[in-house]
Amino acid sequence: MNFLAPIGRVFLSFLATIGRLAIFTGQALGSAWHPPYYPRNILRQMIEIGYYSLPVVGLTAIFTGAVLALQSYSGFSRFSAEGSIAIVVVLSITRELGPVLAGLMVAGRIGAAFAAEIGTMRVTEQIDALTTLSTNPMKYLVFPRLLAGVLMMPCLVLLADIIGVMGGYLLSIHKLGFAPEPYINNTFEFLEAKDVISGLVKAAVFGFIITLMGCYHGYHSGRGAQGVGTATTNAVVSSSILILLSNYLITELFFAV
Repeated sequence: MNFLAPIGRVFLSFLATIGRLAIFTGQALGSAWHPPYYPRNILRQMIEIGYYSLPVVGLTAIFTGAVLALQSYSGFSRFSAEGSIAIVVVLSITRELGPVLAGLMVAGRIGAAFAAEIGTMRVTEQIDALTTLSTNPMKYLVFPRLLAGVLMMPCLVLLADIIGVMGGYLLSIHKLGFAPEPYINNTFEFLEAKDVISGLVKAAVFGFIITLMGCYHGYHSGRGAQGVGTATTNAVVSSSILILLSNYLITELFFAV
């Protein structure tokens, strides 16, 4: 039975990690119910997550929309269904590609930054200094980032949807020879509110996941530069995996037959 021991250790370690993460999340959310509050810190994190992430999200969205239109044309032209390109582009961008790609790009940028920043504060004992000064690290460091992530990711994804659809439109009009008016009519005729809302709900969940993973791994960072590097890597990897997992669950919730 000794061969079962490594499996048991991995399983127990996984359960311990889930427990630590649940306690960390509860403490971070619970700290929001009591003053003091730090609106300046929240605004700073909103600018960091939203404004400074817009260029990379916008570039990702516009090229994704263009490539999606090009590949759809390549496939649909084989059975004379080129008119469906506008529908495929707008539904794919708003339902899936906009939220998921924006989430992955923000995870690589913000999740890593938060883990490195808070991990460095842990290594240099700045978090212990906050506790000594009667400042709750959860309220001062973690909750503003969680709130900013939940608020700003839907804004980023909404802009990514617009830019992505515009990328498909520009390529279809100027390279594939589509007429502008029928393309726009097809885009809005088949787009429903549920398509956009599902993407925005995903964006809010992704924002929470990204900031939570960045803060959690940074807060529990190991000592030294190697510990901070490991925390940064774990934050990006765990955020990406949880984004893909939650994406499926939310899609199942909205569009299950």
